[in-house]
Amino acid sequence: MSQPAPQSADYRQNHLLQAMDSPEFAPVLAQLEMVDLPLGCVLYESGMTMNDAYFPTTAIVSLLYVMESGATAEIAVVGHEGMVGISLFMGGNSTPSRAVVQSAGKGMRLRASILKKEFDRAGPFLHLLLRYTQALLTHMSQTAVCNRHHSLDQQLCRWLLLNLDRHNGPELIVTQALISDMLGVRREGVTGAALQLQAAGLISYTRGRITVLDRPALERRTCECYQVVKSEYDRLLPRQLAS
Repeated sequence: MSQPAPQSADYRQNHLLQAMDSPEFAPVLAQLEMVDLPLGCVLYESGMTMNDAYFPTTAIVSLLYVMESGATAEIAVVGHEGMVGISLFMGGNSTPSRAVVQSAGKGMRLRASILKKEFDRAGPFLHLLLRYTQALLTHMSQTAVCNRHHSLDQQLCRWLLLNLDRHNGPELIVTQALISDMLGVRREGVTGAALQLQAAGLISYTRGRITVLDRPALERRTCECYQVVKSEYDRLLPRQLAS
């Protein structure tokens, strides 16, 4: 699954790692492992002690809350803008959520001990990860608000846009079952909402595949939650660390 130390072109696809592209962080970057992240791969389960952090480059990872009944709902999505495993440096080492790959691709893996050591130096790395954590917390809280107060149509638009931001191209390989699990709603509701978007000319929807045809219209149709989350990531996560 893992490969030797990556070339720079690999890790720079992740915005957090790109921001660390300087001689100061060379020892940390040298410890990264490029890994395949296949669809459905579980990076950690609820309550499990984490041994590694993951920085997606082309993969997309869903953070899910899991109920006792086994029902799930997505609380955030992580792609090339961020990392999976903030509990490692926040002091908890575990979390009640599950991290599962929803779009296959690649990522960089870093051992927990290396991440903690660099974080404890209290330098630029610490400030970068704390800014990312603030953006992720905004993402999580806005998702909760959206799921409570906005229509399924708006929720689906938000979900599609957030995934497109972390994906190359206008097409998403995704099933009704996956979207219903992510949004925590019935599959029939997802089908109805997707067909409405298709009828409006915003998307093309076929079995297991959604192609966005009119992104500006999709952005106008969604609620304010998408822009709140996007603006916070843009504000807090510059592509390069300030000198």
